[in-house]
Amino acid sequence: MKTALLLGATGLVGSQILRQLLADARYETVLALTRRPFDVEHPKLKQVIINFDHPDPAQIRGDELFCALGTTLRKAGSKEAQYRIDCTYPYEIGKIARENGVGKYLLVSSLGADAQSANFYLRTKGELEEKLAALEFPVFVSARPSILLGKRPEFRLGEKIGIVLAQAFAFLIPKKYRGIADQQVARALLALANQDLEGTHVIESDQLRQY
Repeated sequence: MKTALLLGATGLVGSQILRQLLADARYETVLALTRRPFDVEHPKLKQVIINFDHPDPAQIRGDELFCALGTTLRKAGSKEAQYRIDCTYPYEIGKIARENGVGKYLLVSSLGADAQSANFYLRTKGELEEKLAALEFPVFVSARPSILLGKRPEFRLGEKIGIVLAQAFAFLIPKKYRGIADQQVARALLALANQDLEGTHVIESDQLRQY
């Protein structure tokens, strides 16, 4: 049985990944890398308190690394802080994981991620994808979901409006751009983690629905 590492265990998709990992018999241990403890207990779960600015390599050992770490500009307070959370931390943890022999990195990215984008958020996600791909994990999967459907602990007005519009006009929207449930993204990542893959794979939102 395997050990999974998880970044972003308290977020929308991360909490679903955590729930599904804990319920999956293929995983013996789930190491949630977190800044502070959170209110989930399970025999398979170990909460690993980590200093993201100075991570301890000894804490980052396992078979697969799932990353759903991310924030908003409003919550981070500045573009610099958001970039650090959305790109620097996932990359630095990934770099250590690669050095420690972790074989697979499964990332929750975003529809439209592009390192050349004029949009700061999409450019950040695209840069992260490129940096992680350059680490040459035996398997690197980047999932690019569209608008995420689920209950967040915090209210995001712009996202809420987008969800309402996306649901109202879903019949007019191509499948790639339709909203997708948080559970579906998590289910797809676990399925991909347990397929016989090699190399880098970018999975667009409509493809995530197939799992």
